[in-house]
Amino acid sequence: MSPDQTLEPARVASGNSRKLFVKSYGCQMNVYDASRMADLLAPEGYDETTVPDDADLIILNTCHIRELASEKVFSELGKLRLLKAARQSEGKPPVRIVVAGCVAQAEGEEILRRQKAVDLVVGPQTYHRLPDLLRRVEGKPGLVDTDFPAEDKFDHLVAPSPEKTAVRGVSAFVTVQEGCDKFCSFCVVPYTRGAEVSRPVEAVLAEIKGLVAAGVREVTLIGQNVNAYHGFDAATGASASLATLIARVAALPEHVRIRYTTSHPNDMGADLIAAHSDVVALMPFLHLPVQAGSDRILAAMNRRHTARDYLDLVASIRAARPDIALSSDFITGFPGETDADFEATLALVEEVGFASAFSFKYSPRPGTPGADRSDQVPEDVKALRLAKLQVMLEDQRQAFNRATVGRVLPVLFEKPGRHAGQIAGKSPYLQAVHVEGPNVLIGRVVPVEILEAGPNSLHGRLIPGQDATGSRDWEQDIRGLDAAVVEASV
Repeated sequence: MSPDQTLEPARVASGNSRKLFVKSYGCQMNVYDASRMADLLAPEGYDETTVPDDADLIILNTCHIRELASEKVFSELGKLRLLKAARQSEGKPPVRIVVAGCVAQAEGEEILRRQKAVDLVVGPQTYHRLPDLLRRVEGKPGLVDTDFPAEDKFDHLVAPSPEKTAVRGVSAFVTVQEGCDKFCSFCVVPYTRGAEVSRPVEAVLAEIKGLVAAGVREVTLIGQNVNAYHGFDAATGASASLATLIARVAALPEHVRIRYTTSHPNDMGADLIAAHSDVVALMPFLHLPVQAGSDRILAAMNRRHTARDYLDLVASIRAARPDIALSSDFITGFPGETDADFEATLALVEEVGFASAFSFKYSPRPGTPGADRSDQVPEDVKALRLAKLQVMLEDQRQAFNRATVGRVLPVLFEKPGRHAGQIAGKSPYLQAVHVEGPNVLIGRVVPVEILEAGPNSLHGRLIPGQDATGSRDWEQDIRGLDAAVVEASV
């Protein structure tokens, strides 16, 4: 489809609206994209459903970062083929299947060859065309649209509706940057998402204002390489850094907690480090992938930094914000990794001390330089190294969580807890926290004394008095509500 092609008028949702099921794999970018696809299709008459069985349209929003993630998609498509055939044999309305995201971008026609039940394949930069593309496959399934468009997809996406935003919760992702120019030798992102592109400051602020108006109290600014953000700032007539964008978000009259992910060590400028000290709304949590602790492997990965560079950066960040919780990504068994290289990774982990981390065995991705190397590490060696690394990382995570016991932390409550009378939320360090309390506190930041650290969450108690902003007394608010409302919310 050409950029200037006119779309048909959107259908208005009715009481007999169709059902949409979206399943996302992989990173936070896909979670955001899935929400925007649902927003885009709402005016077409689609309501979201949580199960595929009664859906009229099923979208698999895919990830290509590892081989296992890709194969999961084809396994899921096999199940959906049977669902589609069963619906047809029963004389029910047909179900259409869309594969979107990075697997769609990377494999395109191959998806249609392997699974004939797929109606449409659409890439992460072209999903803004979904309404028109779906109309085009109504009579002729089997369309692939993965060309990188000339237009900016964000100019064509509909604004998230307040109703949908309210249902999705009090925390939200906001894409501010896409693509990557780093070309790490293990990564497919530059090929599936394209070059780095940053959204204008005003566009980001407008989206956040809409989210806050619908009840969102915390935003995570996201991008494949988010701290390389350089969006145009109409206020200055120049490009803005991520630190500037964070300051602009923090200055909004709508008070909101701020996070960002995912970062590259080479783009942690002095102004961004200073923001962790200066911007109160910026949470003390930083996901800063290092991938390995061996300089030889880092060079082979094309990371363009050394282990010492990373350690010095960590020291600067902690000098600015001593209590910051650090998270990272690690790959074991990158081609050519020796026992000594792996030990260097363990040494770096021990020196830094992480609050959390993601770790994986190296998975060759077609088209990347790492996949073409002849010195691939055997699977059993990769697995053994991963297991050893994960034991160390888990010990550090549990130690960090235990260190919060006895502290009072401002917790943003997001949803009811697993048990009756509980509410659950997040600490500033992105830890799951649950307390006994009323549902009316959902969407509020309230001080909580941490009493216990469990395997995957913290347990605490509410501290009477003002909320964590110091502006409102949550107990007084509750006492001012109708008793029946309070009782119903518990």
